[in-house]
Amino acid sequence: MSITTKVSLVRGAPGVYETATVELDDPRRGEVTVKLAASGLCHSDDHVATGDVPVGVYPYAGGHEGAGVITAVGPDTPGYEVGDHVVFSFLPACGQCEFCAQGMSNLCDLGASLLTGARASDPGSFRMHENGKPVGQQCGISTFAEYTTAAVDSVVKIGKDIPLKAAALVGCGVPTGWGSAVNSANLRPGAVVIVLGIGGIGANALQGAVHAGAKTVIAVDPVEFKREQAKIFGATHAFAGIEEAAEFARSLTNGQGADATIVTIGVVQGEHIGQALASIRKAGTVVVTGLGDITAAGAPIALGDLTLMQKRLQGSLFGQSNPRHDIPNLLRMYQAGQLKLDELVTREYTLDQVAQAYEDMHAGRNIRGVVVFG
Repeated sequence: MSITTKVSLVRGAPGVYETATVELDDPRRGEVTVKLAASGLCHSDDHVATGDVPVGVYPYAGGHEGAGVITAVGPDTPGYEVGDHVVFSFLPACGQCEFCAQGMSNLCDLGASLLTGARASDPGSFRMHENGKPVGQQCGISTFAEYTTAAVDSVVKIGKDIPLKAAALVGCGVPTGWGSAVNSANLRPGAVVIVLGIGGIGANALQGAVHAGAKTVIAVDPVEFKREQAKIFGATHAFAGIEEAAEFARSLTNGQGADATIVTIGVVQGEHIGQALASIRKAGTVVVTGLGDITAAGAPIALGDLTLMQKRLQGSLFGQSNPRHDIPNLLRMYQAGQLKLDELVTREYTLDQVAQAYEDMHAGRNIRGVVVFG
């Protein structure tokens, strides 16, 4: 059996998100169907539309940062009930593979299926169809949808007292940015840190740096609006370019540079990595969190600087966060007034306005746009 649901999808890359009606299968064992309340508009979904991130099948329903209410539970799926409130983790966690067993569930083996559009447990199996043909689901969840069916590996239950619009943001952008500072950069009290690119990820890297005890938190973005917003999330200083920010960091550190630079630019290129590496001190860390063309290779790095200054270049997926621990933990911080979520939302959109939302993102108008469902 199946129901029909409206989704926002792309039919190819490069492409533009458009609204369509698809058939959605009922949940099978280990799956739930969820009525979405809100979905964040993350840059990663735009990377799918531009082709920077190739996917396995088109059409492809976007969205991977959402929250909602369970409306159906598959057979033999204990622990979940109709009416439960949930956040989607764009990274599934099986709890059993080698990486999950080592506490690195952000690198769970199930992640290998994220861009195929199909089920991790059954590579040729799809839950969305249009006129009988498969529709891929972004990260196996596709939250640009009124309803979606997903594996419980990608679902985290939350308290019913937490606003779902705020909760949606902790499915990707918040832990990715926050963890980039706290986990990947391993910042310590008194640190000097540069965050390069202030959007939905960079704003949360600022928050993470503050929570880690950084003394000087330097935001870098060419858009004045974003530099102003950065102060809300903890930036002590803001500059339009990395060179000016790096020089300021050196002025505070006897010419050394920042303890860490976190790269959260929307479209990362090799030159950004080289600039970031040049901005940090001996034994400093560059954290690369943003994405660009994932098939691109090469960055202008001074190899002697990397080796002789003992610098560290660290990739960061989901901020090295653990979905089942960090999503509830960040929401507890939000409830305690220690984490800003509501302030991240610059504009709200309907499902029919996803393409417009990404135009606004490219124009630098949003920290985070959110699709709100009626």
